Amino acid sequence: MLLHPLMEKLSTLKLVGMARALEEQIRNPEIESLSFTDRLGLLVDHESVERENRRMKSRLKAARLREAAVVEDIDYRHPRGLDKALMLKLAACAFVREHLNVFITGPTGAGKTYLSCALGNKACREGFSVSYVRLPRLLENLGVGRGDGRYAKILDAFARIELLILDDWAIAPLTDEQRRDLFEILEDRYGRKSTIVVSQLPVEKWHDALGEPTLADAILDRLLHNGYKIALRGESLRKKKGQQRLTEIGHCEK
Repeated sequence: MLLHPLMEKLSTLKLVGMARALEEQIRNPEIESLSFTDRLGLLVDHESVERENRRMKSRLKAARLREAAVVEDIDYRHPRGLDKALMLKLAACAFVREHLNVFITGPTGAGKTYLSCALGNKACREGFSVSYVRLPRLLENLGVGRGDGRYAKILDAFARIELLILDDWAIAPLTDEQRRDLFEILEDRYGRKSTIVVSQLPVEKWHDALGEPTLADAILDRLLHNGYKIALRGESLRKKKGQQRLTEIGHCEK
């Protein structure tokens, strides 16, 4: 078969990786030393990598992570109580496979959202479906969904996500309806999927923040008994970086 029609057929079959690899082989005269089977194997490998890269990009897009964070760039130098050994363990994503949860707490600017998004990014790279959402926005959408008939569909969608990141947990008081919605979300996920909860409040204060004791018990019972705690402390990283920038600007002006 002539090269041009062959490339068109590969394109029609959506074998993009294989087509690119074939072009590379044609430009490399040393490839002739390989057997047909070896050359075919290289083409298949390229196609496999190309497809996995596309799937990963799709997972990252669907995750809507708030920050472009990766576990490789986490700063352990700042004294904020971050356990490197624990982060490396979580970065392996075994907690997602085992359907365990992670609770990241600490003051504003401590890097909570960054850590959660870094773990979410790594989970996407490991092949898991991920979704980042602020809890107030999620509860608001469920309220709207109850009115327009999408409520069950929204709950079902979040029940299927392998790693759900709930940011801004307990940032504002909840209504009875919102507490029931939150219970439904966590009930669907308990023992089946993993959840990362991000909050300014320490875990010990979540019960009071949730309000009504019976529902608070039920919500936390489905969340707290199978997870890892990361309690950050110290000065705001954003504040520190801002001060560094001001210092650098001052030096430049001098």
